[in-house]
Amino acid sequence: MSEVESATTELKTQYAAQVAADLERNTKEQERIGGEVAALQEQLSALQHDQSLLVNLQRTLGAESLEEAGSSKEESVPAAKPSLPRQASAETKSGRRKKATASKPKKAAAKIPETKASSPAAKLPTLVELIHNHLGRQSEPRSSAEISTALAQAHPDRDIKPKVVRTTVEGLVAKGHVQRTKQGSSVFYTAAETPAADNSTEQEPATA
Repeated sequence: MSEVESATTELKTQYAAQVAADLERNTKEQERIGGEVAALQEQLSALQHDQSLLVNLQRTLGAESLEEAGSSKEESVPAAKPSLPRQASAETKSGRRKKATASKPKKAAAKIPETKASSPAAKLPTLVELIHNHLGRQSEPRSSAEISTALAQAHPDRDIKPKVVRTTVEGLVAKGHVQRTKQGSSVFYTAAETPAADNSTEQEPATA
């Protein structure tokens, strides 16, 4: 093999290694971003659920307040003051006329509308919190399939998909909240001993 062919082969090898490294880095970045998107989607769904509950509660309270205010207005209108004719006394020497005094009707006490205490909407944990809490209770590493099955059994009312669980766990790995170990062709996850300080994407904002 000539020197030119050797240099060409070596250059191709370097390019192939660089492309493989870039591809692996791109794949990991997609998994990390996908995990963050899934976590945000969970938070958005919880907020939308809370908003629908609050809107329905607000409408109910508003309708009750209007009804009670209308009934209070009707009760507070005083009755018409009866008109009494002036009574003249022809027998009195002074000829003064006496006026009959009409009793004033008592004003109806205004009814104070009762306000119903609004119960705060139930806060639903996000998928990130469910995964992190589940791994924290495990003494051995768990695969994404095992995590997905356990969460689906524990929360049958939620649509927990294995693909979303795997993407979310990879996002937690990228943030340092979860550790990943590989045994053969299988990947297992455990909760990190010292989670990262930034928990902004795991905490749900307080509902209004």
